[in-house]
Amino acid sequence: MIRFDKPPNPTVPPRADPAGGATSTIQTAVTGEVAMRASFLALVSTVICLAAAPSLAAETPKDVKGLYLLTDYPAQSVRPGTTSTIALRLQNYGLTPERYKLSVTDVPKGWSATLLGGGQPVAAAMPATDQSVSLQLRLDVPTNAGIGTQTLNVKAEGQGSTVNLPLEITLAKELPAKLKVESPLPALRGTPKSTFDFQVTIKNDSGRNLTVSFVADAPKNFETSFTENYGTQQLSSIPIEAGQSKDVKLHVRPPSTADAKRYPVEVMVSAEDASAKTNLSLEIIGQPQLTVAGRDGLVSAKAVAGKQSTVPIIVTNAGTAAADGIELAATAPSGWKIAFEPKTIARLEPGKEAEVQAQITPTATSLAGDYIANIRTTSGGDTASTQFRVGVETSSTWWAASAGIIGIAVLFMAAAVVRFGRR
Repeated sequence: MIRFDKPPNPTVPPRADPAGGATSTIQTAVTGEVAMRASFLALVSTVICLAAAPSLAAETPKDVKGLYLLTDYPAQSVRPGTTSTIALRLQNYGLTPERYKLSVTDVPKGWSATLLGGGQPVAAAMPATDQSVSLQLRLDVPTNAGIGTQTLNVKAEGQGSTVNLPLEITLAKELPAKLKVESPLPALRGTPKSTFDFQVTIKNDSGRNLTVSFVADAPKNFETSFTENYGTQQLSSIPIEAGQSKDVKLHVRPPSTADAKRYPVEVMVSAEDASAKTNLSLEIIGQPQLTVAGRDGLVSAKAVAGKQSTVPIIVTNAGTAAADGIELAATAPSGWKIAFEPKTIARLEPGKEAEVQAQITPTATSLAGDYIANIRTTSGGDTASTQFRVGVETSSTWWAASAGIIGIAVLFMAAAVVRFGRR
């Protein structure tokens, strides 16, 4: 803590009063008090400034001023017989805008060096204060250029300043193509009815553009296809620029009979002498698969008109998971009644079957012949149905009644013939 003690009043020689009186001691005391306060305020201000100095220094940016030619990569490798582009920028820090003449010197014989701005050849640039102008240096290197390193100089000249940027260009043999393939979600899960969609990213790490082909190696009877990430057109190859990557989508559809387990899928990409691969997997979870039939697989039954007939129905779970709460229902000709005993099956394990009795009652007026009844089962979101052919026979009572009616009709006809025949 800083402590300030009040200094004693200085001893001042007596000063003659203009009127001839004695020196004023009151004025001397006031003058000393003012001086003390001024010293105190000055000292406090100095302490505050010293305390704030580090933070002010940290916030104050470095004073940079001048003209600069910049590039991210001042030393690069190119291949003979190719055209390469080097990104440049002319940066103005704190200078008045001025026209700068642009040029490239020390260009090897047979080479072509062109400065571009906005995609067009340029010979001058004028960056605004604290702004930059983007440029590109396009190099056309002949095929017969010798392997080695060449230094080119890019220059910007103005009235007030000149700046030079040396660029080291190394001619090297063509690097082999290099590919990379990966998937952000390499493992998916679903049922045998699912379509598994994998996003696959293919990157061209080569120094040249490539047309990349791709294939998928999946288990037997699994269907695979590639499409664009946001399209439906199936693909077998795709062009990828040097240093760029593209996404494609792999669709895998398993067969409905696939067992519940994990299946591997391998994606392979290739272009020229380069190749890469990545391993994917899909996990199929169990799912019930119900079927309905009669005993021994028959889908036919017999019934008598007007009478209830019991037909055994076999429900089988051919899936890979248990089916719970199986409900049975039927669609039959108008007026028919079909009931089940029991009405539901609480649980049916995979590979097991259960027998249910279908109680079928055709209408009493049903004529003899074959009829179709549709019997279906429902368990959760899974359903199965089968058409049964029901052969209907008329009952003996109905035959007797019919015969009696026919006999009475014959008698009436005979009596009519006898009576009217005599007249």
